[in-house]
Amino acid sequence: MAKRLTIEGRVQGVGYRYSFAEAASALGLTGWVRNLRNGAVEACVHGEVEAIDAIVTWAKRGPPAARVERVSIVESDEDFSAQRQFVILETH
Repeated sequence: MAKRLTIEGRVQGVGYRYSFAEAASALGLTGWVRNLRNGAVEACVHGEVEAIDAIVTWAKRGPPAARVERVSIVESDEDFSAQRQFVILETH
């Protein structure tokens, strides 16, 4: 299962991407996270349903300095079968 998340609020410049990647890795998820030019953060996660539910819960809270206002979630059909770790991508 894969989901794409868009996280809005005060989520750039507060360590959100790095914290997200660490939390996703700890949950055994693969995928990526990146900043968007509009100030949001976008992530695509792949893994077990329970792990995805856990990262969504984390995403709504974020690291201590973040102020999450909204998390949008959609299904994703990205293929992560060859990916072994969670990665941080360049701003898009």
